[in-house]
Amino acid sequence: MTRLIRLGAVLRARQAREDAAKAEVVRVRQAATHAAELANRREAALQESEVPAEGVAQSVAAALAARQALAADLSLARRLVAERNQAVKERMRELTAKAQARRVVEKLIERQLAEERRLAEAAEQRALDDIAATRPLPITVGPERVPGGVS
Repeated sequence: MTRLIRLGAVLRARQAREDAAKAEVVRVRQAATHAAELANRREAALQESEVPAEGVAQSVAAALAARQALAADLSLARRLVAERNQAVKERMRELTAKAQARRVVEKLIERQLAEERRLAEAAEQRALDDIAATRPLPITVGPERVPGGVS
């Protein structure tokens, strides 16, 4: 029984770790979603920006510089999306490992309970066998049976 108590404590600790890993996955997924939204906004801004077909050289140069800055921002946003998606994959691997560790303890508890049931059933069977073996058998004397061997 003490082993079950210890395993119960281990199971609760593993469950807490798994819950923390789930929360971390949710947090990282939200960060990845925000990064993807940022990248989409940067891409839309880049597509909306235009270089004037004609005009003063300074305004054309400024427009080109602005597009270049938007392209650099988009590149950084896409890199951030890739990093966040990688972080999601890593956290999912960690969550999977923690869930497997919890399941191992659950299986140990199940095996321990099954073993305790088996031992209890075996002890009960031995007790029944002892009762059956120590009960006096009836003795047949002539045509009559005498219970317990007493005439």
